[in-house]
Amino acid sequence: MATGVMWSLCLLVCFLIGAARSESRALQKLDTGGGAENARAPPGPARALSAPSIAHDGRLVACSGKYLLGFEPNGSFAWIVPLGHMCNDSISPVFEGEQVYLVAEDKVIKVTPRNVHTAEPALEVFFSHNTTSGRSEEIIGLAISGSYSSLFLTIRNRGLFTFSLHGELQWSVGPALNLFDYHLGCKRNVSGCYFDSAPVLDQCEGALYISNTEGQLYSLYVDNRGIRWIQDLGSHGKVMTIAPGNSACLYIVFPRKSIVVGIDVSTGSISWTQNIGPISIEKNLPTVDSNGWMSIGSLDGTLYSISPDGDMRKFLAKTANDSVIHVGPILDCSGFSMYVAKTIVEGKLIQTVGDYTYVLAKKPSFILFTLLAPATGTVYWTGEYPGELSNLLSSSDLNDFTIDETVVLTLLSAAKTGISNTTQCYTRRQKIACICRQAKAKFVQADPGEPSYVLLLIFLLVVIVIQAVAILFCCIFWRKKRLQDNGLQKFLEKRRSLHSKRRILGKKILELEQRAAEDASSNEALGQLGEMVKVKEGVERKLYESYSLGRDEPSLEQQGSSLPLYHDKYRSHSFHSSQKESITIFNMLSDTSSSEDGTSSCSDDSESCSGTSSGEMELDESKSAEEAGPSNTANVEEGVQHELEKQHQHCSAP
Repeated sequence: MATGVMWSLCLLVCFLIGAARSESRALQKLDTGGGAENARAPPGPARALSAPSIAHDGRLVACSGKYLLGFEPNGSFAWIVPLGHMCNDSISPVFEGEQVYLVAEDKVIKVTPRNVHTAEPALEVFFSHNTTSGRSEEIIGLAISGSYSSLFLTIRNRGLFTFSLHGELQWSVGPALNLFDYHLGCKRNVSGCYFDSAPVLDQCEGALYISNTEGQLYSLYVDNRGIRWIQDLGSHGKVMTIAPGNSACLYIVFPRKSIVVGIDVSTGSISWTQNIGPISIEKNLPTVDSNGWMSIGSLDGTLYSISPDGDMRKFLAKTANDSVIHVGPILDCSGFSMYVAKTIVEGKLIQTVGDYTYVLAKKPSFILFTLLAPATGTVYWTGEYPGELSNLLSSSDLNDFTIDETVVLTLLSAAKTGISNTTQCYTRRQKIACICRQAKAKFVQADPGEPSYVLLLIFLLVVIVIQAVAILFCCIFWRKKRLQDNGLQKFLEKRRSLHSKRRILGKKILELEQRAAEDASSNEALGQLGEMVKVKEGVERKLYESYSLGRDEPSLEQQGSSLPLYHDKYRSHSFHSSQKESITIFNMLSDTSSSEDGTSSCSDDSESCSGTSSGEMELDESKSAEEAGPSNTANVEEGVQHELEKQHQHCSAP
């Protein structure tokens, strides 16, 4: 029996020694940066690897213990940076240019990978904070915006902090706010309420989204601490995942109740709600493609995709009975398609208790990877692991670490596996520009690109021209002499009076013209007609020169006149029209002449008429006009004034 005990102890020691050597070799490979020559992981426990992210240069970046690792798209080491602090593998690194920002313990570290093999330092501590005794103040999450040159950081029990990329604090805000003595946020338990989500950046809207422990969702401006709106979603759940889309839509996933809510980003109001299958809380994050469709996998084996308008599609439903999807999809290089990992299991049991659904899955058999486009429903490629995809990792340095579905999905996206020839790859900035352009185009209901800006510029130009004309009119109007002498009220009253006189004179002139046309021998009608025309011209001259809305004019251009001419035996009226035509009518005043001999009329083409008119009209015309005109003109004006007074009395009578 003693021999058996010694033999057991010997086996245990050998196992521990082998495990230590395996761990030592893995650490040595991390320190040296080599290791691509080993085809398989060394025996013993493999090192943990956080969920990798794809940097701007297409490399995979992930944490392992106190190291930040960079992998080529084929899975081999690109660079290794010792951090000196334990990396937080639950928070994915963020990227801006060539820099990588990650959370390690209570610090934010900035890493510059290109300095790994140079004399310049490859890392620096970007931010570090001292934890208050007795309080949990760990870093919850971070986001970065190159457009605003800012990094956003959420610290439990402290709030949201914004730093410039040079490290200066720009502003900070807590979950409990006071706006004009009105309390906002954390209304149930102010002391125990705090932000419990990472800040989510909406590049298109220029907004930040963050939630607190009471289920309230905040929308803040990126460039200041201003609050756009706060929406209380506590009735749906207090744990939520935020995914900004486009077309003014924000997706909120509540994993415990398995529902997705669409939020209008401008107002914070709920646009629609969709029920989906049970989902895993830890790694199943929603993914939004460049078409604006949000996709998330479910433990029922189905991929749910929802459009910005709330329309839902289901994919991979044929193999849903014996499969689960417990990790989120990963976008391919185009941004319009995504890789989905479905784990095929030997059996599955689903139970629903109240609002919660529990899924029990038996032993997994293999993983089915699919590349599809949710907006069109096109499936580009499928592959299995283990199987045809085993060779992708067989000679990779990733074999030295624990591999899960998220690592393989990210590697497939970086390696561009299964990409169709018709699919074009885009950079991160191009994807953001495409999404934002589509969102703005749909919002204004116009084609994306320059036409919208051209229409806006034309509209602004028209507004500027209208304002300039209005200002010029005001300047001219207020400089009028009559307006300055009499004031605005008297000026307008006089202008209305002149307009009324002109209307009355016009009616009387029309009546006299009809009488003159019916009886050409009526000297009284012709005389009155001439005086009426003269008075009307005086009224129009005042309206045009002194009482117009424009600048004062020196004179009124004569467009038509009818002037009476007097002599002892003849009275004539000469009519001048705008077409330069003239008609002169002579009436002979004689007691002995008959009606036929006493009236003579002629047209423009009569030779005898022209001779007679030229001789007689030279006989002291101006003197005759002065003798007969003024008294008649005064009578006409008195008659018009009397008519105006009658109209005024009639209008003012009760």
